[in-house]
Amino acid sequence: MAARRRKKTTRRRKSWSFLNALEAYTYAHIITKNTAGTSPWGFLTGEGDIGTTTTYVGMGMMSRPEAVGVDEISLADIVREPSQALGVLSENFTKNLLPMAIEGATAGISFRIAKRLLRRPIASVNRNLVKPALGAGIRL
Repeated sequence: MAARRRKKTTRRRKSWSFLNALEAYTYAHIITKNTAGTSPWGFLTGEGDIGTTTTYVGMGMMSRPEAVGVDEISLADIVREPSQALGVLSENFTKNLLPMAIEGATAGISFRIAKRLLRRPIASVNRNLVKPALGAGIRL
């Protein structure tokens, strides 16, 4: 019987990268802009103004419910009216799926090309400015 092979240890970065955080925020912005109609910060801190209002139409005074506050969805909206807010989010997701996919692919390719083209300047900034000022745990 052969000896069991040792499993490779997973290596993790021991530093926090500003460019990786910026890339992650870009993806979060693409998703929240296309589904919730706002930025990630607006999604987290926006006011809960979703609901319905009744409008009266014509001389017969017929009433028609109308949605209000659905242009920007926030967590407060999801807590206040979960069914209406999640319905708007899913509708926006299906409506903006193709633009969202194109924006995400473009952002990924752009970051990859920029990191590759700017590899030497970024390394120089990390080595000469960031590491002496902020330590080895943070890099550009």
